[in-house]
Amino acid sequence: MDILGIDIGGSGIKGALVNAETGEMLTERYRIPTPKSRKPDEMAQVVAEIVEHFNYKGPVGCGFPSIVKNGVCLSPGNLHPSWVGVNIDELFTEKTGQEFTVLNDADAAGYASMNYGAGKGKNGLVIMITIGTGLGSGAFYNGKLIPNFELGQIPYKKYKKIEKWAAASAKEREGLSYKKWGKRFNKFLQLVELIVSPDLIIIGGGTSKDWEEFSHHIDIETHVIKAELMNHAGIIGAAVACLREQHHGHFSQ
Repeated sequence: MDILGIDIGGSGIKGALVNAETGEMLTERYRIPTPKSRKPDEMAQVVAEIVEHFNYKGPVGCGFPSIVKNGVCLSPGNLHPSWVGVNIDELFTEKTGQEFTVLNDADAAGYASMNYGAGKGKNGLVIMITIGTGLGSGAFYNGKLIPNFELGQIPYKKYKKIEKWAAASAKEREGLSYKKWGKRFNKFLQLVELIVSPDLIIIGGGTSKDWEEFSHHIDIETHVIKAELMNHAGIIGAAVACLREQHHGHFSQ
C-alpha cells in the first residue's frame, strides 16, 4: 500500500510517497522550510501544501517533533508553546481532508530502522537517537515500540533540557567544531547509557550523514551504529506506522 509519509522538523517539513509494505520511497523527498513562527496554523498549511504537491488522497503518516499521545501534542519541544493541547491528527485532517496518524518523529524513524534498517531483527532494548534541531529518541523492546521516550529532555547543568546543549542546533548556534560538539553528544549518550542501559543505540536524523566526522568521539560501552536510512527514516517510518495503525488500531503490534 502506497502511503504519504511526512516528517516534521524544527527547520523543515518533508514528505514522500512510500510503499509501506517494503519501506521503499517511491518519490523524491519534497521539502518546505518550517514556518519561522512554528505555530499550529502556519505549519498545518505547509502540511496541506505537501499533500497537495503529491495530489494525494488517503491515510497520511506523520512524524512530529514532540510528545504525542492519542494524537494530542503534550509538549512544545522546539515548536511554539501554543502547540500544547492541540489534537494534531484533527488539525491536519481538517486542513487537508485526509486522515492522519501522527506519532513522535524519533519513534517514526525508529520504526523504519527496526523494520527495514540497522535495527531489523535486533532484540533487547534498542534506542534510536535522531540528531536535528533537538535530540529525538525512540525505544524498542524486542522490536516493539515503547512510545514517547524523550531522553533529550533530561536536564543538564544550567540547561532545562540537554538537547539545548547537545543537538545539531547547538553546534550551529555556537559554531562548534565536530570535535567539541562530538564530546557533548558523547556526554548525552553516557547519560542515556547510565539511565536505560540499552543493548544497542542507533544514530539517525540529519546529522547522521556526517557520521565519519564525529563517530570517533563516541566512547561508551553500548554498541552504537549509524542508521542506514538516515534522513529518510522519519518519512518511511511514519508511513509504516500509519499502515500498522490502519491494520491494528495501535502502534505496538
